Amino acid sequence: MTPSVIGIDLGTTNSLAAYVRDGKPRVVRDATGAALVPSALCFPGDGSVLVGTPAKARALADPEHTIFSVKRLMGRTLAELAKELPLIPHQIIERDAEAGRKVLHVEVGGREYTPEELSAMILREVRQRAGGATKAVITVPAYFDDAQRQATRDAGRIAGLDVLRIVNEPTAAALAYGLDRRKQGLVAVYDLGGGTFDCSILRLADGVFQVLATNGDTRLGGDDFDRALMAVVARDLGVDLSARDAQLLQHLRDQAERVKIRLSALPEAEFAIDLPDRAMKYRRRFTRDELETLIAPEIDRTLARCRSALKDAGVTVGEIDEVVLVGGATRVPLVRRRVEELFGRKPHTELNPDEVVALGAAVQADILTGGRKDMLLLDVVPLSLGIETLGGVVDKLIYRNSAVPARARTRYTTAVDNQTAVEINVYQGERELAEDCRPLGKFKLAGIPPMPAQFAQVDVTFLVDANGLLTVSAAEQRSGTSMKVTVQPAHGLSEEEIERLVLESVDCAHADFQARLLIELRNKAEGELRHTEKGLAAAGDRIPAEGRQAIEQAIAAVRAAQSGADPQPLRAALDGLAAATRPLAEEMMNAVVSAALKGQSPDSLSLDSPGVES
Repeated sequence: MTPSVIGIDLGTTNSLAAYVRDGKPRVVRDATGAALVPSALCFPGDGSVLVGTPAKARALADPEHTIFSVKRLMGRTLAELAKELPLIPHQIIERDAEAGRKVLHVEVGGREYTPEELSAMILREVRQRAGGATKAVITVPAYFDDAQRQATRDAGRIAGLDVLRIVNEPTAAALAYGLDRRKQGLVAVYDLGGGTFDCSILRLADGVFQVLATNGDTRLGGDDFDRALMAVVARDLGVDLSARDAQLLQHLRDQAERVKIRLSALPEAEFAIDLPDRAMKYRRRFTRDELETLIAPEIDRTLARCRSALKDAGVTVGEIDEVVLVGGATRVPLVRRRVEELFGRKPHTELNPDEVVALGAAVQADILTGGRKDMLLLDVVPLSLGIETLGGVVDKLIYRNSAVPARARTRYTTAVDNQTAVEINVYQGERELAEDCRPLGKFKLAGIPPMPAQFAQVDVTFLVDANGLLTVSAAEQRSGTSMKVTVQPAHGLSEEEIERLVLESVDCAHADFQARLLIELRNKAEGELRHTEKGLAAAGDRIPAEGRQAIEQAIAAVRAAQSGADPQPLRAALDGLAAATRPLAEEMMNAVVSAALKGQSPDSLSLDSPGVES
């Protein structure tokens, strides 16, 4: 049964979907039982795109064409990426668009893609695994600003999804744990993922989840733990990471992630680099203590954000009833110890931290579609919103941690005589000057009749919807001139560009499906050929010569079809291989049964059935 609506956790490292069935949230799994789709993309150069596990598998062999951590690019400008660019092996370009907008592009495989397009490819893969559901709730870090939320929503639309709601990840985690059963209480959610961190303080009261405050850092996560290890190894090797050596960066990143994961369970782990073509061989053992010393400053930063969230919520550590850990990086033992020390209680870790956000998103999707009527979610604005006034000062209309939906109105006037238009520049941030805040966009209210300075009365209204997305309207009261816009960030895709990409995805759906089918058949062919060759080596001498010849001809046909661009001949060749290897499979099974009847151990015999997909 295909779910009609799903919850999606679009993660920096991994993404996944979940749905509610019979009142219980469940993650979507593939045929092997895997829930996670690595947030990785590979562009091999033959026109195809690999997404998820196949892309991650090619990372070391084809680093120049493999992309990771797209989420850290969403809704960002080139200037904001300055510290991260040295560790990104791809060319990141900022292009000028109409109306003074800037659009970020990633250059790979001779083409340029926006972060929204790349994220849409990941979302499409997740959606496909969920059976092609058309409606979704997508989660974002609580500290994502308006531009980053818009970019996430745009990616969902490009992927062909009707995005019902953008929900904060920590809030989703609280839903997944079913903490509403407490009836009353205060909950702290510590969410440390691959690329982002945030802490939210929630009040629970009779099924109502009210976010009191949120604080975080969208440039801090488990990736930074990896980078700390990479920096040590780079110093040992005497290499400059800012040289953006794609092959070396990918090998360092792969090993750093492996070492970090191992050190969560073991006291020490080996970091190994072996690149024969560059005469580079490196071995070093890291201890858990070494890793903890390296990442302690990053963890301290997260705890400082937690204290700020508590202060903003007006509560003390002693008043917190429950603490929830979310995100794969919370598996690091030092993170768990430090969080427990800060809050004075053992945090919840019962649910898989990689899956809990998607489960909560599914619960929220169920609430929105009428499945659950006994729960209500009240989220907050993560950063203050305002407009630039005379002298470059930001006048805040909606303050951070205001509950959404939120609405505010302020009256302004003109600065000079006979002024017929007012330009409204919208900013987000906590600083007092516009130059220190993040520009979201601007629009012009024109058609104001000429009047003396300070005579016009312009009312500006901000409305933040339940997704945390901003709409601004302005009206001059004396003339009735008015204008209303959904703020389009100064950096990102326009409505027209999004529509074009949506239409392209529809137009290219058949070609995309064929390309995906070809990749899957090629992967299946590799497995079938491996099983068949193994079977021939074990029992090929026990089948007639003509049977063996038929198998060898079928193998040759599969290999020839693998290099083609049409999936149908490969499918036919695989069917032929399955038919040709049936006698071999029967012979191997007979041998196993015979050995079992004689009381012998069949351990040395393979049960892999050539030509039959497991």
